[in-house]
Amino acid sequence: MEKTLLQRQRSNSHLSAGNAYVEALYETYLDDPNGVAEEWRRYFDRLPLVDGIAADVPHSTVVRHFQRLGRNRLRARPERASTEVASAHERKQIRVLELIGAYRSSGYRKARLDPLDMRQSAPVPELDLGYHHLTEADLDTVFHAGSAQFFERPRRGSARGHPSHEERPRRGSARGHPSHEESLQRGSARGHPSHEESGQATLRDIVAALERTYCSSLGPEYMHITDATERLWVRQRLESIRSEPDYSPDTRLAVLDRLSAAEGLEKYLHARYPGTKRFGLEGAESLIPMLHEALQRLGAHGCVETVIGMAHRGRLNVLVNILGKDPGDLFDEFEGVLPDSDHSDDVKYHQGFSSNVTTPGGEMHVALAFNPSHLEIVGPVVTGSVRARQDRRRDYGGDKVVPILIHGDAAFAGQGVVMETFQMSQTRGFHVGGTIHVIVNNQIGFTTHRRDDARSTEHCSEVAKMVQAPILHVNGDHPEICLFAMQLAVDYRMQFKKDVVIDLVCYRRRGHNEAEEPMKTQPLMYQAIRRHPTTRTLYADALVAAGAVTQEETDALIALYRYALDTRDRMALSLVHEPDSSLFVDWTPYIGQDENAPVDTRVSLAMLRELAGKLNVVPEGFVLHRQVQRLLEDRRRMAAGAMLANWGFAETLAYATLLADGFDVRLTGQDVGVGTFSHRHASLYNQKDGKRVVPLNKLTEDATFDIYDSLLSEEAVLAFEYGYGATSPRTLVVWEAQFGDFANGAQVVIDQFVVSGEAKWTRLCGLVLLLPHGYEGQGPEHSSARLERYLQLCAEHNVQVCLPTTPAQVFHMLRRQVIRPVRKPLIALTPKSLLRHKLAASTLEEFTDGAFHTVLGEVDERDPDGVDRLVLCSGKVYYDLLESRREAGLDNIALVRLEQLYPFPEAQLAAIIAPYRSLRHVVWCQEEPMNQGAWYSSQHHMHRVLAGHDPKLALAYAGREAFAAPASGYAARHVERQRRLVHDALQGAP
Repeated sequence: MEKTLLQRQRSNSHLSAGNAYVEALYETYLDDPNGVAEEWRRYFDRLPLVDGIAADVPHSTVVRHFQRLGRNRLRARPERASTEVASAHERKQIRVLELIGAYRSSGYRKARLDPLDMRQSAPVPELDLGYHHLTEADLDTVFHAGSAQFFERPRRGSARGHPSHEERPRRGSARGHPSHEESLQRGSARGHPSHEESGQATLRDIVAALERTYCSSLGPEYMHITDATERLWVRQRLESIRSEPDYSPDTRLAVLDRLSAAEGLEKYLHARYPGTKRFGLEGAESLIPMLHEALQRLGAHGCVETVIGMAHRGRLNVLVNILGKDPGDLFDEFEGVLPDSDHSDDVKYHQGFSSNVTTPGGEMHVALAFNPSHLEIVGPVVTGSVRARQDRRRDYGGDKVVPILIHGDAAFAGQGVVMETFQMSQTRGFHVGGTIHVIVNNQIGFTTHRRDDARSTEHCSEVAKMVQAPILHVNGDHPEICLFAMQLAVDYRMQFKKDVVIDLVCYRRRGHNEAEEPMKTQPLMYQAIRRHPTTRTLYADALVAAGAVTQEETDALIALYRYALDTRDRMALSLVHEPDSSLFVDWTPYIGQDENAPVDTRVSLAMLRELAGKLNVVPEGFVLHRQVQRLLEDRRRMAAGAMLANWGFAETLAYATLLADGFDVRLTGQDVGVGTFSHRHASLYNQKDGKRVVPLNKLTEDATFDIYDSLLSEEAVLAFEYGYGATSPRTLVVWEAQFGDFANGAQVVIDQFVVSGEAKWTRLCGLVLLLPHGYEGQGPEHSSARLERYLQLCAEHNVQVCLPTTPAQVFHMLRRQVIRPVRKPLIALTPKSLLRHKLAASTLEEFTDGAFHTVLGEVDERDPDGVDRLVLCSGKVYYDLLESRREAGLDNIALVRLEQLYPFPEAQLAAIIAPYRSLRHVVWCQEEPMNQGAWYSSQHHMHRVLAGHDPKLALAYAGREAFAAPASGYAARHVERQRRLVHDALQGAP
């Protein structure tokens, strides 16, 4: 007999119905994804889409649906009264479906999230029966639950006698009067028929199920997601178990063990070091079992690296109980035991750490990023580090390396870098496959508790909606629900490669720090906190009451943990004591290197011409803009030696030669493909179809060249690139500001990471900042990159500050940055007008035979004995001085350029000026105002060199007067001031 259509589809399905065991597993998975083994859940999660839809329902549901249709057709009668009754019922059925939709959209606003029961939530009228024209008289009427999966089959209940948190009496339920919702739930338990085999139920049961799923300890927010597949996926995971997971006794005991560790460490530190700042986790202890579960579940998904970023709240607990930091080392930090190094170091609650842990999927490397007190700035640093690790593994889908960010509620809502980081999350250059966010929401920022002081939104998590991230609000006093939220978040991230947010609503048992008395500003809150049992106590009591454990067993966990602290055992449950070193990068070749050691950055002429030839060829039929076509023609002539090399030619050749040497290159910033001043054109665009080609990508298969025009952000993008550079030592990582002063918007990154990361945390980073700088009459905002700020931050050889003035100099400077085994950030103040200046050009011989020179001496022939005036300068002003001197025929003046201002090249400068024994006047000339530029920060170096040359020599200043703004907004005034400072430098009185 010919098979029916349904039979043919079933027999041809991915899992044939002939395999009853697999079919049963699939039915269980559709009902409750957590009800099948991990490997089967992952397998079913990856089933192919059908017509673009991944969601499915239990097959038994479909069968029952058609059975109902058949029965209804047999029972159908044409009587008018029946039709009228059916029409009234159908209208109410629609309203019931609207009510279900309202719970899905707004149920989280009614959820019981505050452990202290102090939060006054606004009424949610759309969840009332009357809002949908339903009444209590309808509560015992049977309706179809639509797409809800509450009543498709009997639920596996809260098994093994462990009561769900919602079944316990609520603390603070005043005067014992049950709420309307509690009445509905109790009514559901008193024998009302549930019709669970038919997908139908009384309205009372439907509302009770909705309340438990959307308004209990978990308040899921996901209906703002526009992708239907994602919404259906989240809905299935929630409604299939009514947001109430059914965990085994072993899982519950493991949760209690992690809570005991979290609470035990805080109590131990408080008793041993009373009043010492530690920014404890008390009140948010559920974070520890959540993080432990996150790592284990990520490992089961195949993840091999995780990078965690967090501020100071709870950091010590994470270090000890998750990453396995030696408690003895932590105690030494509390007791002031100094390390052997002479570095500045940082406080204990800013320190990072890394270790390897075991997971169901194998060994995993876990890193906790170092973080300053600027809280949320660590977010883009972590994602940048993750992107570097993914690129190193060629993990372009984000399956192997995952970021986890832990936030504070006030910081998450208040700091703009959070928004910038979310905005980067799905862009090509900064995508990492999604971040798992956990907000430790202790409902208070320092002393600010009122919501109308802290933010303008109902919840602190609203900013996450901009990328349609699902948000899971969860009560921190219900650790099993917290665990379920983390499981759902991990699975969502791995399934859809997008950000997901858990809002862990908790409290802060002590003040902002342990030395602060919070009762001064929050008396009511802290009266409630002092009466409130700890999360661990509540959970242990519930397990004891349910018979899952004995009181003696719970007490033994506390005693065992305290003994381990006394004996300084490491606490992470799954710590690997002999880690697989292949999981992380070895930085030892870059530690303790001499930055003054010679480095060979030369390239053969044959290689230069071969690479230049490849860069200046476009695919057949590719139509270039006429200006770009002319630029490539000029570069061909430069490669042939028929034309001097300009800046764009030199820079692109520097990248090409590094790629040929096996180094990766990453270049980001606003409009970097073309370059703000149209000098680079590393990205070429077809004028016919707009397609882009990047010739540098085609050079070799042994190294990658990534160039991305970034979003209009400085702070988050620069932080991302810092994280990338601090993770990938064999990559030249370059960030270019559109104008040099745009780096002002990233000053936090510069202060907290770029210039101080090595001193505080011994973290090396070879990041390059290209900052266009130079006075060309473009006004105060586009003249200066604020050189003085960087020079003021220079100490202990922490960074390099360079002002290259020739194409050959930038060529060798960029190559030097990765060829020598020194990893220091490079601040390069690059020119604007010099990109096409006729004198700022280089020969090919300067590429093949040269090097980066920290000081450049005189270019014109001079008799050293005839020179009585020496002008020192840096940057673009040199060419103004050179042209003016030549025009005036001033043969008694020598010009010397400082191409590197830090580390200041005193020995090289002394060698350059040594032949000038007849000097009477020495002048420092700069374009910047006197209170800006290099004058105040660098003159002591110059004084020292001059004293060694001739103690009678003084150093004069030639430049603009001190100004509040960097430059004039009037072109004519700019020209006059520029002319005057050049004259003063060459001919002015000393």
